[in-house]
Amino acid sequence: MRVIVFFDLPIATSTDKKEYRTFRRFLIKSGFVMMQQSVYNKIVPNSTAADSIIASIRRNRPTKGAVMALRVTEKQFARIEFIVGDKRTGFLDNDDKLIIL
Repeated sequence: MRVIVFFDLPIATSTDKKEYRTFRRFLIKSGFVMMQQSVYNKIVPNSTAADSIIASIRRNRPTKGAVMALRVTEKQFARIEFIVGDKRTGFLDNDDKLIIL
């Protein structure tokens, strides 16, 4: 299963920029990988872990802007179609290295 986070945050003021950087760093420290600008994903073992991750995102959300989270199964994620551009191999697209403790 994957959790995909989409966000659109303002960067008009220095405070907005700081919140944007803080939120982005939070996602990266939480194990999310950037798919494209403002779209990050993370592999999770099950729905319970996805619930926990989404609750963590709620606790660390910025005060302005839009943040959305989507849960998809690996089977659904595997059906992603690249309409324009090249398929990037720089991001983790399978759960081969997933370690469940």
